[in-house]
Amino acid sequence: MRQLTVDLFITVDGWARGTNSAAYFGYDGPELQAWIDEQSADPQVMLMGSNTYRALAEIVAAGGDPSFERMDKLPKVVFSKSLDGPLAWSNTTLVSEDVATAIPTMKNQPGDPLRVIGSLSLVRSLFRLGLVDRLRLMVFPQILGETGVERILQDLPDIDLRLVSTQVLDDRLVLLDYHVE
Repeated sequence: MRQLTVDLFITVDGWARGTNSAAYFGYDGPELQAWIDEQSADPQVMLMGSNTYRALAEIVAAGGDPSFERMDKLPKVVFSKSLDGPLAWSNTTLVSEDVATAIPTMKNQPGDPLRVIGSLSLVRSLFRLGLVDRLRLMVFPQILGETGVERILQDLPDIDLRLVSTQVLDDRLVLLDYHVE
């Protein structure tokens, strides 16, 4: 069975982004970039919703960011009932089928591991359906308080996690790697 990993960037107080936040919350660094490059180099199928698809496809199309070159080549699956195919981003498949049906089928097929970055609505659905195997949180040393936008794991049922590893990057970011129990 294929493993489904969710990778999320999060502030200490649980926000996905801030109204005035720079990329990577303004904490980009060489070790973070190396981690991103390493993850992108691994064989995988990227899963995303329509909002994340639009944002990432636009960034990749604009060029200039070498970390997105590999992402362009990876197979991608976009779950959306609002988008019409074919999608412009290379190696991208549009799926309008319900996630509750499509993901278990994908997990049971042979192939590369499945990975979600961003796509918070999709992530919440996957957790509610019990389809996430691994959760990796990259915690940024920032409290957004009043300017935070979109809590990461809001409105989920209780879920037990087992910490597998931790890693500090650039002397300020903490990667928490969990298996879902």
